[in-house]
Amino acid sequence: MGSALHVAEFIVSSARLTELHECSALLRRTRARAEQIVREAGALLAEAELGGDAERVVTLRAELEQARQAYCKVLNAYATICGRIAEERQAILEAQFARNTRHQGLSGVA
Repeated sequence: MGSALHVAEFIVSSARLTELHECSALLRRTRARAEQIVREAGALLAEAELGGDAERVVTLRAELEQARQAYCKVLNAYATICGRIAEERQAILEAQFARNTRHQGLSGVA
């Protein structure tokens, strides 16, 4: 019974890890696009500043700030997902180590 439970726990953990990796990939693509948007907004602002278009400069500055804030949110989400991936991997490794230690009859004290 214990072995079947361990297998089930491993399957669930692996599925969670797979989902986290999928989220990570999506956020990585979103991060790249957000970064591109920030660069484009910065270029538009620089162009408006060079052209002396004061009204457009004010608007583009606000848009650049919004783009930067959105980019920061994406980065924070990406960092959170990466942390969760590391935690899930660690939990899987610890469970495997504990299972192997029990099967080998080791006490865990070295």
